[in-house]
Amino acid sequence: MRASQRARGEDVALVDSLLSADERRRSSGVRFDELRAEQKALGKLIPKASGDEKAELLKKASQLAADVKAADTERDAAAAETQELLLRLGNLVHPDVPVGGEEDFVTLETHGEIRDFAAEGFEPKDHLELGHILGAIDVERGAKVSGSRFYFLTGVGALLELALVNAAIAQATAAGFTPMLTPALVRPQSMAGTGFLGQAAQDVYHLDKDDLYLVGTSEVPLAAYHMDEIIDADRLPLRYAGFSPCFRREAGSHGKDTKGIFRVHQFDKVEMFSYVDPEDSQAEHQRLLDWEKQWLTSLELPFRVIDVATGDLGASASRKFDCEAWIPTQGKYRELTSTSDCTEFQSRRLQIRMRDGKQVRPLATLNGTLCAVPRTIVAILENHQQADGSVRVPEVLRPYLGGREVLEPVAK
Repeated sequence: MRASQRARGEDVALVDSLLSADERRRSSGVRFDELRAEQKALGKLIPKASGDEKAELLKKASQLAADVKAADTERDAAAAETQELLLRLGNLVHPDVPVGGEEDFVTLETHGEIRDFAAEGFEPKDHLELGHILGAIDVERGAKVSGSRFYFLTGVGALLELALVNAAIAQATAAGFTPMLTPALVRPQSMAGTGFLGQAAQDVYHLDKDDLYLVGTSEVPLAAYHMDEIIDADRLPLRYAGFSPCFRREAGSHGKDTKGIFRVHQFDKVEMFSYVDPEDSQAEHQRLLDWEKQWLTSLELPFRVIDVATGDLGASASRKFDCEAWIPTQGKYRELTSTSDCTEFQSRRLQIRMRDGKQVRPLATLNGTLCAVPRTIVAILENHQQADGSVRVPEVLRPYLGGREVLEPVAK
């Protein structure tokens, strides 16, 4: 655990503080049990005693009662501290994860061909200009209504989102996922249990009056769906495809991706979520990645797969793979999907277990983005644009757009 914390760039001393608190929890628990046993034994002697002996026993009983109460308080305080420190620890990092920060990832695969727009005789427009030409994106009125990093999808923009969501759900359903429409508001236990009230807490919207959180991903309600349950092993794997709005403060992103709809406060997303036997989690992680690759390939996007470095993992992830699509006007790959193996981290915190014969133990949870809508729209508009500002529609989306093959300009 110390090595894992060090690799993440997190506080290593937290492990020692946890061990110390847990030792106090154990020792205070033993002392409480011993004092309670002594108190019960004394309680049996008092009715049989008389005179000075009884007075002495009553005096001792009074002192014991105070000692038991103090030991109980000490035990509860140590247990609370232990739990608080446990919740601050990230998951154990998988040994194969590259060590380092955001830029220390390892590229595993590259797919598709990057278009040479110069050879085609025109300079690519960015998604915001294309969105205006197509009458698809309105960030000015989004800012007027809600502030920066909000937007309207209009006309074919709205239709494109609906096509993406329907196509993504169709792929997930064909792969055996159960479609789910999930709550956008969750209780603190759900948010903390999935690991989003630690290092990610600054990005979370909280409604103080109701003590509810707006989810940043449907991973949260999907993980908490089986909270406090025991699932028979023969029911695994359980796979859900959740669709929900997602809300993120984007704290710490000041000055990053301020133009357009790449980094926004509210967006819709289709998320894959799996419950599996821990022994199958690495294989399931690869399956989720394969489904993401299938999706991006069907959208005819050039992309690469990276093994995310330790310092860029979320608290719940033991290992994470990102699929990054090429964004022509940025001249670089940007994250479109990610998939994380959370091993037993979330299930332990949410008390989700599997029954295998007579054994009951934590199971493993995994998540994978199938379609984060705004970023996918950015990638589609920029990669499939044509010289006149129109945009070719990938074949997989055409049935969901009434057979439309091209998005035509409406504004000059």
